[in-house]
Amino acid sequence: MSESIVHINGKEMPLESSSRLEDILRAQGIDPSDARGIAVAVNERIVRKGDWSQREVQAGDAIEIVTARQGG
Repeated sequence: MSESIVHINGKEMPLESSSRLEDILRAQGIDPSDARGIAVAVNERIVRKGDWSQREVQAGDAIEIVTARQGG
């Protein structure tokens, strides 16, 4: 099975085959069931947290993961 590439926060990452957004988040060390203050966009479109488990990620997709931080 050949690997494909997705872009996560501007970095190329391998994608074995099509997978769900929640799988990508877990691979990045984010627990989707306990994710607070996190926004995710795929190809410049925000994906609601409730849709992470259903959103398929394809080779070539650009994923942006943003974490809110407090402080100054």
